[in-house]
Amino acid sequence: MVTGIFLSDEEIAEFAHALDKKNTGYISYDELELKLDEVYAELLPESKESQSREDEQRHTFLRSVMGTEQTRISRTDFAKTVRGWNVPSLNPEAQAQEHHEHYMRAMSRGRRLRAYWSVQGREILFIAVVVSMQVAFGTWQLVEYLVMPKYRHVSQPRHLSAVLAYFEQAFGWGLIVAKTCAGVLYPTLFFLILSMSRYLAAMLRKHTSLANIVNWDKSQSFHITMSIVAIGFGTLHGISHLLGTFLYGSLPSQRSAVVEVLKHHKPRSYLGYIASVPGWTGIVILGLFWTLALLSMPAVRKRSYELFQLGHLLIFPIIGLLMAHGTDALFHYPMLGFWLAFPTFLVVFERFVRLCYGFSYIPAKLAILDTDTVAVTLTVPKNRYWEYYAGQYILLKVPQLSHFQWHPFTISTCIGKEMQVHIKMDGDWTSRLRLMAKHGSVEEIKVAIDGPFGAPAQRFYEFDQSIILGSGIGVTPYSGILADLQARVDRQGAENSTSPSIDEKPLGPQKAPKYRRVDFHWIVKDRNQLRWFSDLLNKVTKSAERPCGDMPLLDIRVSTHVTQNRKDVSTHVYRYLLELHRTEENPESVLTGLLNVSQFGRPNLGKILDEHYESMLQYYKDMEDKGVGVKRSKRKVGVFFCGAKNIGYELADRCQVLTLRGMEDKSFVEYHFMLEVFG
Repeated sequence: MVTGIFLSDEEIAEFAHALDKKNTGYISYDELELKLDEVYAELLPESKESQSREDEQRHTFLRSVMGTEQTRISRTDFAKTVRGWNVPSLNPEAQAQEHHEHYMRAMSRGRRLRAYWSVQGREILFIAVVVSMQVAFGTWQLVEYLVMPKYRHVSQPRHLSAVLAYFEQAFGWGLIVAKTCAGVLYPTLFFLILSMSRYLAAMLRKHTSLANIVNWDKSQSFHITMSIVAIGFGTLHGISHLLGTFLYGSLPSQRSAVVEVLKHHKPRSYLGYIASVPGWTGIVILGLFWTLALLSMPAVRKRSYELFQLGHLLIFPIIGLLMAHGTDALFHYPMLGFWLAFPTFLVVFERFVRLCYGFSYIPAKLAILDTDTVAVTLTVPKNRYWEYYAGQYILLKVPQLSHFQWHPFTISTCIGKEMQVHIKMDGDWTSRLRLMAKHGSVEEIKVAIDGPFGAPAQRFYEFDQSIILGSGIGVTPYSGILADLQARVDRQGAENSTSPSIDEKPLGPQKAPKYRRVDFHWIVKDRNQLRWFSDLLNKVTKSAERPCGDMPLLDIRVSTHVTQNRKDVSTHVYRYLLELHRTEENPESVLTGLLNVSQFGRPNLGKILDEHYESMLQYYKDMEDKGVGVKRSKRKVGVFFCGAKNIGYELADRCQVLTLRGMEDKSFVEYHFMLEVFG
């Protein structure tokens, strides 16, 4: 469990006092049993397990707590028993935070900057490129319409005020503001539509060099940001034309000036400008764009996801109208179509493929895993071009629920063509899917799938040794990958069952077997976040405990951390003891449903990485002692992190420190920090 400060004498005394409510000086068996029931009601309010446990198992647990076969024990002796349990202090999170802050203060400025760049560098670089393009094209349009001679009808002015005066004689301030907004909108609309392409993100993920430069993990939040920028500048662009350019340019006094500026176009009335292609298309575009924005609000999406998805179909007429918007070339060569051509092609192609897949129904099996989770199992059709891997995600449609709704779900396992996704009840669609299933039976349903799409977890396969540290329900991609790894090893082991063991005397020089190790640390605030995927992790844990025999080594070490603090010391102690208590009949935790023992409090990053480094050195030393050749080259360890940025800074720095240590002692072990984003 969590190392460091254990329960203080004051906390132990408080625990004993909570049990000895009558203040008799003794702790009785009945008092222990009463407190156990209270803790069960608090920790497992939805479970009746406390009432259904067998008496023998229940008594065994309580006797182990008391430390005696007697019906009662003195508070002094009970305090000694409690002290021997080494229960962590009531607030280990404060200690972990103190250690983290001390480590960060000890870092030099250079190390802090490097750690900051490791965590946020790609995001900053990508956003900087986008913003630079927006500023550059906006400035270009501002300068062009402000100083270029072709937009004036008199000689070159000497001062900026004179330039503005000449424009006031033609179209006024509206043209300058509108065209500046148009310059900003060129790259904005390009990236807005590009961010809609899931295929592009998947392709970028397949190339590590590109994935390290372009941070496409946050495509959803980036898409929302670009949408807000687009609707803001688009609205300002429209207002500037309606209240500036068109209004001022339609005045009779401006006729001669307009003729000088437009050259190839005749002056028009205000309604004539609005009825022109740029006029009416712009008004319709703004109306459709604001309609799409309103249908994308969280309240609408939560109430009707189908309306949200149907509303997004408005983007296609918007794109068509945008391409037609500048075809009159009143002021400038129509270049918006060139900006939109490539991203539009990607999105249209992707939607066409999805439309075809939407009519290709696949038989699937729906089964209940627990009160909140179901599993959908299916066989991927042979005609699908892309390979499916655990950790990627698919878009799933169930026609029995809706013919329009597609929902993204992570692939939990994919062995050969057999694929499974775990779906947690969260919203109307998932709730209705849960109602389709029946307890104790498997329902036959029809589904349609699109994908697979790249996920952060794809880079996991690039490393033979990996450390995964993250939080929340983003565990799904990696828990699926662990199961997938074990299945691959099992299959390879069956194929190579006749291969000689490394312990046998070799006939010639031996080569070290491919050793894959995965240290899996996942942090959740509440134990309920562990229960819904407990079956999946338990399969991995059981598989990892089997002897490897002649197959290549696979070492999976699962650790889970529950950070939720308990203010009541009695609940805190019982939670600790219940997590440790296992029997042959019930080896899973009654709290989390997991075979492995969960820890309470934030993980100790320094301890995790240092122990991993030492064990790596020991493994290679053992191989050399056995006479197995070990290639002296770089041994890359992937450290995957998904969580709070401040913890990422510390983890990134520790990876760099261990890599330098590997260079100094010639172990050639490198720790590569990988920041991941889920959701």
